[in-house]
Amino acid sequence: MKVNKRGQLKLSFGMIFSIILIIFFLVFAFFGIRQFLDVQETINTEQFKNDFQEDVDQMWRSSRGSTEKIYGLPKEITGVCFEDDDFENMYFVPREFGGEFIEHIDIGKTLDLKVNSDARTGRLCFENTDGKIKIFLEKDFGENLVTIIKR
Repeated sequence: MKVNKRGQLKLSFGMIFSIILIIFFLVFAFFGIRQFLDVQETINTEQFKNDFQEDVDQMWRSSRGSTEKIYGLPKEITGVCFEDDDFENMYFVPREFGGEFIEHIDIGKTLDLKVNSDARTGRLCFENTDGKIKIFLEKDFGENLVTIIKR
């Protein structure tokens, strides 16, 4: 760096090029970190879907049982809801995170007001609290499907 007589700062080409490269590397690093975090959210969401389906299947294969399961989800997902839909009976809130069709669920009984008093809207939602969702699964003797209960 040189300072001329009038107090103006003259930067050499090498100095300017170095500053541009530093800015470029910082932008690229932030972009890479953001992409990595997006992939991690997708992995956590898919892991929830797989774990939940496995737990429902395990309860479905048993003759009787009830259990409360706690699942981890990204904090960007504010809740998980169940509704009577032929394509996606479970979806995430906000909806941009998608949904899934979970097999072996008695969606009619799950959305019944006698089982879940907050199912008046035709859906049953579980709130994400500190990255955790608590869902209670139940199956009784003679039932073919698993009921989801909010406690």
